[in-house]
Amino acid sequence: MTSVDLELKPGLVTTRAALAVAFGRPDAEERASQSGIVPCRSSKKLLVFSDPQKSKEHGYNFDGWTEGDNEGPVFDYTGTGPTGHQVLSGLNGTLLNHEVQELDLHVFISDGHVKSGGAKLQRYVGQMRVDSTVPFTERWDYDPKGNLRRVYVFRLRPVDLDQTDMRESDAVQIAKKDDVLSVPKAAVKEAAKAGAKSKKTEKHTTGQTTANITGGERTVIRREGQLVTAFEEHLEGAGHTFSTFQFTVEGERGTFTPDLYDETDHALYEAKGLTTRENVRMAIGQLLDYRRHVENNKALRLAVLLPTAPTPDVQGLLAEQNIALVYQTDNGFAGFPLAD
Repeated sequence: MTSVDLELKPGLVTTRAALAVAFGRPDAEERASQSGIVPCRSSKKLLVFSDPQKSKEHGYNFDGWTEGDNEGPVFDYTGTGPTGHQVLSGLNGTLLNHEVQELDLHVFISDGHVKSGGAKLQRYVGQMRVDSTVPFTERWDYDPKGNLRRVYVFRLRPVDLDQTDMRESDAVQIAKKDDVLSVPKAAVKEAAKAGAKSKKTEKHTTGQTTANITGGERTVIRREGQLVTAFEEHLEGAGHTFSTFQFTVEGERGTFTPDLYDETDHALYEAKGLTTRENVRMAIGQLLDYRRHVENNKALRLAVLLPTAPTPDVQGLLAEQNIALVYQTDNGFAGFPLAD
């Protein structure tokens, strides 16, 4: 395939075929050309195509601009894998590790069809990067077969806001009603098992794992996941049943998910990968917010899950808020079972 010049300017409308001619693709990944994640290694580019309508057909619709944070706007993008639990290997791993693999990330949004052939038009949004602090969030939805599954929603940040095509029409849709999705223990465990496999596969096939990515906070996120998994095993050993929720709030964009719900104790846990005052304060705020959306919340117990014991003053802060503290030890978890 012969390369041609194509200048990527924000708002440019083109087709995937034209982009393939301009930037090329390795033969092995040509077969995956209908994926939303397309590496063009010869030109050191990673093209990401967001199609809200197609996403909706696959059972999820998380893509689009969100409110962002103090660091600026964020574009949410759901990883690839239309059925079953998504994994962080393969093309999702390439997206997560695009900077390590020296691929410039360019984002496009589906914008109508070519009149003659019916091919989808793609509007260029701009160059982005996966957020270095929180690269992705885990969300839950049903695939076209009706199976509950975990998906990864990557958090993408513009490299240059002045060179980014931001439109209100591209924002994540506002929820029309409150909704609580209950995620049972079986789904949580299946997702954890799929995640473990994806890390192993990625380690042996690409030479990269999430632990190798630049940015200390990513390592913390992995620690948090390992902490939650270890506590789930501890709960199961104690005969407890656990699950989680996913909340959608009327008038707001996106969803939010607590780390763990102990059904046996009717207790909601928020885990943090670092034992710092800042992390504990964040966990307190999250728990108070989550509690408002849980059924029978007056009896709901709240707990913070940490890798080590915090300082006495932070422990006092939790006690004053009537929030339990559970932390990992060499022999298990101190503070569990929760005191009556």
